[in-house]
Amino acid sequence: MGITRRSVIVLPAGAVLAAGGPAAASRRRPPRPVIFIHGSAGSAMQFRVQAKRLASNGYPIEIIEAHEYDSPNIVTILQQVYAGLDARITRLLAGTGADRVDLLAHSLGTYVTQGYLNSSPERAARVAHYVNLDGRPAPAPPGGVPTLAIWGEGDPARAVAGAANVYLPEQSHTQTVSSAESFQEIHRFLRGREPHTTEVRVARVANVSGRAVLFPSNAGVTEASLEIYRVHRVSGRRQGPPRRVAVRGDGGFGPVPLSPHDRHEFALLRAGQSTHHFYFEPFRRSDSFVRLLTSRPGEGLGALVDTSDRHTALTFGRQKEWWGGEGDHLWVNGQDILNPATAPHARRVIGVFAFDDGSDAISDLSRPLPEFAAQTFITGVDLFIPASAKGAVSVLTKERGGGYTSLNVPAWPSSAHRVSLEFD
Repeated sequence: MGITRRSVIVLPAGAVLAAGGPAAASRRRPPRPVIFIHGSAGSAMQFRVQAKRLASNGYPIEIIEAHEYDSPNIVTILQQVYAGLDARITRLLAGTGADRVDLLAHSLGTYVTQGYLNSSPERAARVAHYVNLDGRPAPAPPGGVPTLAIWGEGDPARAVAGAANVYLPEQSHTQTVSSAESFQEIHRFLRGREPHTTEVRVARVANVSGRAVLFPSNAGVTEASLEIYRVHRVSGRRQGPPRRVAVRGDGGFGPVPLSPHDRHEFALLRAGQSTHHFYFEPFRRSDSFVRLLTSRPGEGLGALVDTSDRHTALTFGRQKEWWGGEGDHLWVNGQDILNPATAPHARRVIGVFAFDDGSDAISDLSRPLPEFAAQTFITGVDLFIPASAKGAVSVLTKERGGGYTSLNVPAWPSSAHRVSLEFD
């Protein structure tokens, strides 16, 4: 049948549940463990806000996990990824006493998860629900598992036959993972009722943990240490001594208790390498999906960034595409670096590199830097950002359909410092 809201939902026959039936039972039982499987060049970061929304609706943060993998090499490692998912599900079921888990996957992750569920009845039997986020269509619910498929902009004929198909045609590819509207559909499907809230409710203390990983392989950073600083809300400069945090062999760190009202810098230190500074908006509640995305010297996108003592280089991330010229703005020292050339709608940009290309102190925002535009979900802009020992870089963003966020940072010289900013 069809139901019209802001979206169109197509439910399989018999999907309407009587009061006191399976939907009521779902409302009474404790939440099942949730596992998120990311897409190409992705990580747990895509699901950060949804994990916190789940926690705001009664899910213990300890039962929300992400299954990460080396997406560029997925074809050759697929069986290893399946075996790791087997082990993760076994551990979660044993630790929680739950009967089954719920799986959610995005984009390339839907290829991984559909293959997993179809690979054996035994695997499918341990999964209660599957959420297919803007990924692969299918002729039937994978493995026979009850399925919700959420689709963003694009071909309106896409569907998982026999599933609940929800269409959010005004939302972009990654936005379907992180939006409040998507969360509402997910919660209703998993719990049989509306969520109490789609907001991230502020807790008294935020216990923050995560991993330092190499992008995009998700391999853990080794032989590193981490310093966490409380920073000034206006200048972004450090306030007080650091909290020194051990980085484990898999790149993992924490949990570290932080104030949900403060802003923080995470400084990743590796011998003989530039300090990599990460800046976040306040952690409003506990967060186990923090990822410090970095690379080895001379490798990855970092190797394409020109550096000097004279300029600062910045990387921006947001789990909702930036549409230049369509309501999204990203001002750096008062200059908007998003436009239809640098961040066109069709490019699905969620990562922006900004630095002085050629170290010539000249900016050119008329086109994206070709080597970055060739990457999926990435753009690069030629912007001269003067470095200064005591100065700051003014960063202000406006989200389409939303408000303004300021996230100023020190003007670190790019010759010895890498700087990444993550917007909620």
